[in-house]
Amino acid sequence: MAKKEEQLICELCGREVQYLTRHHLVPREEGGRYGATAELCQPCHSTLHLTFSNRELATLYNSIPALQQAEDMQKYLRWVRNKRIERISNRRGRRR
Repeated sequence: MAKKEEQLICELCGREVQYLTRHHLVPREEGGRYGATAELCQPCHSTLHLTFSNRELATLYNSIPALQQAEDMQKYLRWVRNKRIERISNRRGRRR
């Protein structure tokens, strides 16, 4: 009997994806090394780190509901929910 494939669901956008990445809700650099994590698809994970600083993630957006309600994420989440993308390029630049 064939093994049923496990469904992988991104906790942020709710899409079914092939791969998930572990996001520390409080970034490791801000003291969250052993704290709570969330399983996110790569596009959502990259977008979070492009949109918010680690300090903002640690203090303002340290839960999935807070991230989903963040004004800066609303347009992205509406857009990505209907897409079949698995990866986006992560072009983190230096913050000025």
